[in-house]
Amino acid sequence: MLTRVNLPPGRIDIPSAWRGEEMAAHPDRWLIHLKAGEIAELEHAAQSYLATTHEIGEITQEKFPLPRFGVHLAKLREKLINGIGFEVIRGLPVENYSQQVAATIFCGVGAHLGSARSQNAAGHILGHVRDIGADAINPNTRIYQTSERQTFHTDSSDVVGLLCIREAMQGGESLLVSTAAIYNEMLRRRPDLAALMFDPIATDRRGEVPEGQKPYMEIPVLNWHAGFLTGFYQRQYIDSAQRFADAPRLTPDRVEALDLFDTLANDPLLHFGMQLQPGDMQFVYNHALLHDRTAFRDWPDARQKRHLLRLWLSMAGDRPLPDCFRQRYGSIEIGNRGGIIVRDTKLNVPLD
Repeated sequence: MLTRVNLPPGRIDIPSAWRGEEMAAHPDRWLIHLKAGEIAELEHAAQSYLATTHEIGEITQEKFPLPRFGVHLAKLREKLINGIGFEVIRGLPVENYSQQVAATIFCGVGAHLGSARSQNAAGHILGHVRDIGADAINPNTRIYQTSERQTFHTDSSDVVGLLCIREAMQGGESLLVSTAAIYNEMLRRRPDLAALMFDPIATDRRGEVPEGQKPYMEIPVLNWHAGFLTGFYQRQYIDSAQRFADAPRLTPDRVEALDLFDTLANDPLLHFGMQLQPGDMQFVYNHALLHDRTAFRDWPDARQKRHLLRLWLSMAGDRPLPDCFRQRYGSIEIGNRGGIIVRDTKLNVPLD
């Protein structure tokens, strides 16, 4: 019989093990509104930076000073790592900004939280989340480039940040769920299936394959390491990894475990949703939460179409990760890990 050594000792009671109904009832715990002085500080920092260079990808905390709002961002970093694991910052008047100014403010805020990571094989450290008409059925398609439901997942970084530029005509709600809350409920209902989630499982790289690596990874959905429960999950990519003949097969009991995990993630008592408004900045801690986006219907006018900017960040002072994360992160060095790097990747910041 297989003996698992990386299982948690039992139920996990930490601030990020919240239930959706609790968060929905208490937006004061995760929604903050920018004050006029904070907006002015962000705008001044962006204008000062752009007066010296247009290389947005080179923004650092030192080059983007925020004497007032930087104090809050230091608290946010702690909230992400050891607190509830997310926050929405509301009130940035993006309708008044050029794309360059909006991106500069967003990247400047991100620099106070961590270092930006590459989000795709093209080396984009600023991502554009929008429907480009990609085929959702194609196993190499990144789902964020479509208007389809994404399903609950984690990204390949410590933190994912979004800045909403424009909303869809209908739909596109942001959903969050606690990984620990899912685990606790699985442990209560089916401890045998909960244990299976700690075994390595094949996850498709969707064509973005680092040199010398397989086209899929073998990282457990749940990882217990150094006293932390860390999640790594994208069901669509787990299913599509079965296209590779040498990938470990999904046995019936593992499919049952994944199905229960998905059922719980989609339980309205565990997850909750929010409609991001233009100017909202949302930051989510990938190691403790899963995020999702509902399907949406876009505006017919291309100038109105749904558009969000995205950052992947690696934070100093973060939790250690198990060695298996090297398959996806390359390095597991705290503060310098995550992202997608393949041969000839060059980091850059596309504004369009």
